[in-house]
Amino acid sequence: MRYSEILIPTLKEVPAEAEVVSHQLMLRAGFIKKLTSGIYTYLPYGLAAIRRVETIVREEMNRAGAQELMMPMVQPADLWQESGRYEKYGPELLRFKDRHDRESCLGPTHEEVITDIARRHFHSYRDLPVNLYQIQTKFRDEIRPRFGLMRGREFIMKDAYSFDVSDEAAEVSYRKMYTAYNRIFERCGLEFRCVEADSGTIGGSFSHEYMVLAETGEDTIAVCNECSWAANLEKAKVTLPEDDAKPVQQELVKIETPGKRKVPAVCEFLKIEPEQLIKTLVYLADGEAVALLLRGDREAEEIKLKNYLGVNEIRLADDKEIFDATGVPSGYLGPVDIKIRLLADQEVVSMANSAVGANEKNFHLQNVNIPRDFEVSDIADFRQLTENDPCPECGESLRLVEGIEVGHIFKLGTAYSESMKAYFQDGDGNELPLVMGCYGIGVSRVVAAAIEQNHDDSGIIFPVPLAPYQLTVLNLGLSDPEVNEAAEKIYSDLTDAGLDVFLDDRDERPGVKFKDADLLGFPLRVTVGKRFKENAKVEVRTRRDGRTDEIAVQELVSYITAFIA
Repeated sequence: MRYSEILIPTLKEVPAEAEVVSHQLMLRAGFIKKLTSGIYTYLPYGLAAIRRVETIVREEMNRAGAQELMMPMVQPADLWQESGRYEKYGPELLRFKDRHDRESCLGPTHEEVITDIARRHFHSYRDLPVNLYQIQTKFRDEIRPRFGLMRGREFIMKDAYSFDVSDEAAEVSYRKMYTAYNRIFERCGLEFRCVEADSGTIGGSFSHEYMVLAETGEDTIAVCNECSWAANLEKAKVTLPEDDAKPVQQELVKIETPGKRKVPAVCEFLKIEPEQLIKTLVYLADGEAVALLLRGDREAEEIKLKNYLGVNEIRLADDKEIFDATGVPSGYLGPVDIKIRLLADQEVVSMANSAVGANEKNFHLQNVNIPRDFEVSDIADFRQLTENDPCPECGESLRLVEGIEVGHIFKLGTAYSESMKAYFQDGDGNELPLVMGCYGIGVSRVVAAAIEQNHDDSGIIFPVPLAPYQLTVLNLGLSDPEVNEAAEKIYSDLTDAGLDVFLDDRDERPGVKFKDADLLGFPLRVTVGKRFKENAKVEVRTRRDGRTDEIAVQELVSYITAFIA
């Protein structure tokens, strides 16, 4: 491809609308053009990068035995009503009516459509297993789209769906996708982790997320320093040390704590540490008030609480809602004689002689003990993991890192097949629900994540597998017949060798060409200039480490081929 023949509207300045690096560089490098909030046109150079990801994904999905199809983006509402997700999914599902007043939606995902296909075509155990996938545009009506392709409303996604006769067979399909996904992200040249994750609105019993590690990641993940265990904080299990012998229980004391509502203020007043206090948080779970007990220095993990309660929505109650539900002002609530459902993080049960709110304004209790002073039946892991907690697999130390979710695989089980009556007949003639799995990759998001992980002050540093072009040839002698002819021949020879070559044939100053080459992220830059006339050599620069070599023209193809390989 010649620069003179492609649309790449580069920008010198960072657009004001762009907050994260990938969004800034995609706009500056002419990858994308904003059409409206959260919706972008993929310009030729950006689309070429997306096609690289698609090719890798398609090859590995086919290798794993999946079959490609294409499903409609517009979906009838009645399918979503069958599955029970039409209302549950929330406002991110864009609903509309056609001219015949039929309700439809733009597909954010395709579980309902694929299940409809399965119930029409897979009737016998002999038809299974099957894995079907597509690479297609999705739409989710994000309330606050931001970060360019990282969290847009319209995006490109690969989604696959497996159908099996049993949980055991579904596990085989899941492991195939687990292996395929690892190969995909390895081939993309990205540093990533596969982590245990929450299944969210898709549902299912078990899932893994694939996270590209980057400082600007939206998710925090816990990674063991010794073994392969990793998990999203939403899912990360807290393992408690073995119980030490509890101290002697002291007499319960009621203490006046005027105006002391927050943990730091209460602890300072009582001359105790936060780990000696039990805080009581009130949540509204699908509108019902519940109280959660947590050690004073801990943070609640709301996804764990939501999943435990089995509700669709959960949020912290405000001061008025707390008073309406309990009759106690915020800041003084405690577990003794509380009026609403009480849940406790597992760590709280091992605490002794703790401080709590007295359920009375301006008062706290000290030396509270379980079960002497109160009882709680709902006990589970409700808090966030910290770097001070041990790895739940091997017991060694952890570290917390930031990641960008680019893929997610789910064990769906029979939730969709049962609700939508997708049954098959087994070898004994029994009708059973299909056992499903779901496997997604944010194709356009992979490109953004790659840029977040691979850039410097000058621009993008593409991993070779994702680069729209593997190298650029800079012709610095358009007015010099000898240099111009050499640049054209080098371009032709490299192209004939099967390489994806970009020729900068613009009539621009060398400095402009160098800056644009760095901005666009070509893995290699071949410069053909005046020095070629002196020694028949060209300068080859590696974008990632800045290494520069002078290579004889006759050795150029073998040098670059070896680098690309």
